Amino acid sequence: MRKRLYLNNDWKFKTEFDEEMAEEGYNNPSLEIVRIPHTVKETPFNYFDDAIYQMVSGYRKVFRADQRFRDKRVILHFEGAAHEATVFFNGEKLGTHSCGYTAFEFDISDKINTAGENIIAVRLDSRESLNVPPFGFVVDYMTYGGIYRDVYLEITDKTYVEDTFVYTDVPEVYEENTPEQDVSPKSVGAFLHAKIKIGGDVRGCVITESLKRISGNHPDNCKDEYEEEKELNKAPANEDNVLDYHTLPIILWDINNPTLYEFTVRIYKDEQLIDEKTEFIGFRNATFKSEGFYLNGRKLKLRGLNRHQSYPYVGYAMPSSMQQEDARILKEELSLNAVRTSHYPQSQDFIDSCDRLGLLVFTEIPGWQHIGDEAWKKQAIENEKEMICQYRNHPSIIMWGVRINESADDDEFYLATNDVAHQLDPSRSTGGVRASVKMSLLEDVYTLNDFSHNGKTPGCISKKQATPDMSKAYMVTEYNGHMYPTKSFDSEDTRVEHAMRHIRVMDAIAGEDDIAGGFGWCMFDYNTHKDFGSGDRICYHGVMDMFRNSKLASYGYEMQGDDHYVLELSSSMDIGEHPECIRGDIWLFTNADSVKMYKNDVFIKEYYPKDTPFKNIKRGPILVDDFIGDTLAENENFSTGFANKVKHALNTAARYGMGRLTLGDKLTGAKMMAIHHMSVKDIVDLYQKYIGDWGGEATSFKFEAVKDGVVVKTLIKETVKDISLEAVISHTELHEGKSYDVASVRFRVVDQNGNVLPFFAEPVKLKTEGAIDLIGPKVVPMRGGMAGTYIKSRRRQGSTGKLIIKLDAAGNKIRKEIAFKINEEVGIYV
Repeated sequence: MRKRLYLNNDWKFKTEFDEEMAEEGYNNPSLEIVRIPHTVKETPFNYFDDAIYQMVSGYRKVFRADQRFRDKRVILHFEGAAHEATVFFNGEKLGTHSCGYTAFEFDISDKINTAGENIIAVRLDSRESLNVPPFGFVVDYMTYGGIYRDVYLEITDKTYVEDTFVYTDVPEVYEENTPEQDVSPKSVGAFLHAKIKIGGDVRGCVITESLKRISGNHPDNCKDEYEEEKELNKAPANEDNVLDYHTLPIILWDINNPTLYEFTVRIYKDEQLIDEKTEFIGFRNATFKSEGFYLNGRKLKLRGLNRHQSYPYVGYAMPSSMQQEDARILKEELSLNAVRTSHYPQSQDFIDSCDRLGLLVFTEIPGWQHIGDEAWKKQAIENEKEMICQYRNHPSIIMWGVRINESADDDEFYLATNDVAHQLDPSRSTGGVRASVKMSLLEDVYTLNDFSHNGKTPGCISKKQATPDMSKAYMVTEYNGHMYPTKSFDSEDTRVEHAMRHIRVMDAIAGEDDIAGGFGWCMFDYNTHKDFGSGDRICYHGVMDMFRNSKLASYGYEMQGDDHYVLELSSSMDIGEHPECIRGDIWLFTNADSVKMYKNDVFIKEYYPKDTPFKNIKRGPILVDDFIGDTLAENENFSTGFANKVKHALNTAARYGMGRLTLGDKLTGAKMMAIHHMSVKDIVDLYQKYIGDWGGEATSFKFEAVKDGVVVKTLIKETVKDISLEAVISHTELHEGKSYDVASVRFRVVDQNGNVLPFFAEPVKLKTEGAIDLIGPKVVPMRGGMAGTYIKSRRRQGSTGKLIIKLDAAGNKIRKEIAFKINEEVGIYV
């Protein structure tokens, strides 16, 4: 039977490679003992040179085999090693793999020593001078080195399931205009197609295929034929087996009900089971048409962000838990329905999570702008083949990116990449990300990075302006990003403009019926080369910071969802944040039915979603345009009509300054002086009384989000009176299994009402006890009132750990303790 033995522990590492590392008896006390995932160099948070991870390094692993391996097929498998890995086994060179973003493996069946030690050695080249994608010119992201994904042995019978590719034909069951939130589980008939390759001697063997539903909500009053495993087919095995099967009713995979099935292939010989392989699949119809994207028949506007696979300090080297956490953040915190894996294939753990959560994926071949020579292109096509063959069973993936991101036209090259994709996977569309309009279109979808919005121009260009072929689909793959980089500690006006640019583009794309959707740039800030970003080697392009703390822009996405209540204000209500103390536009971000506003506990106004100027997206921010309410009419000697005119003038002055007063406002001021005998000082005092901007009594603003008639969330903006520290932990139960586990800890310094303090910059001090370690420094400065760290489990060091956090804040000594439990699994890990 098929077994998997993980080899992630007890590797020895050196920042150079010696040929002797592959030989028996090699012993160098200077070698560092490391665990996979591993980075060749931990980096500072910022201000570091990419040269520190560019090296030829060496890895060495010694393990013992036993009789379990005798007469078996044994495969040495690497999920990812950046960027060119030459692998030796027991002193023999097995080969070289030249892509840092796809998996590779070697057959060591005839080389393994079942009576003693075996030695794996890897010469890993992470220099950016390699003639492989994405290298050759400049790259706008760090390309960290290391064996940063799992390593394992796969042990099977000599006759085995070599590959399984499953795709489905599903009818378009929903109406085109079915609202996203109204989609209920659907049970339909479908066709299942499987191409199964069997390796080894198939004589006398029988192959079976079966199907079982493992997740997803079930429609009421519907028989589920696959609740229990059901055999679909049984036949004599051959090397290439094709199954075309009409299923009984199955439940559709959809973003709101991501139903997954186990498709299992088994091989029997003399009625004995000798191998089985399971793929997790979903039944869905994902189609790009000239007028947009359709999922199971309904038109769905793709709403996503781009994601890099990097983290502070360790670059690419994070285990499955952190890959899963990023997918969860995208789906559950940011309320997205799609993600683009820019600009390379990403962890299987991340894509698995997208499958389970219902997050659509656009993935693409490695590269960034540059196209190299013929050898480089040959490697790019090999990368594409590996990407498609390794990821094509994931139902979340809806399109293959077969062009180098933002590269020039090269029809011969891109005809080849497009043909490869359709040959290896006839079930999905192809696309190619461009930086210019009306370029050569060989793929199924014209995908464009549209950076046309500059704050004043329209949010996007039209499909007609972009594509040379209106009969094919069109999609926006990047927007904003470098057009308006924004730090979490920038001024309020900058942070607001950043958020509103995302809103404007989202709204514009939503208003274009023939644009399939858009992917904003990007999910979080990331380290980059000296040619890009800020001087500290960070691209501040994210709607979150590097630790996945939310910037204001993230709420524009978050409010589109319904899974949790959203209420945020774009302003701290501190006028000193603004030039001339002019507030400007203040926006409410909410998914509530309405928001009630109070000033010093006096009701001012109730705001409704219909009040937003952004009419295309599901929910747009609402402009706070009144700081007075009915109090003028109630407290002053004005008629109701004249009070409303005075209120308009005062609100206008508060938001935009005296220079933006209308003619009507000025006439109102003249009447206040002429009819009501008010002096200039009286008018200023009235402004102070009802607007309260400068030097007066501190003002408290309260906002209540109302859903179904009930207040579900409250937001208060007032003078800071107290400071506290919040910590958001991804999980406190760490699993020492195939490798170490990591938990993320996100810090926020907040006031007495839970508002982040964007200019708080004191450091937190961190200490660990027990079976955990820190990733990164022990002293972490707050940036924008936020920061983070990562906690890493330690093997065989106990079952508990503790993180102690200390912060000196405005004379208060804050201490927090977070307890972690470590569960250690045994049996399949070396």
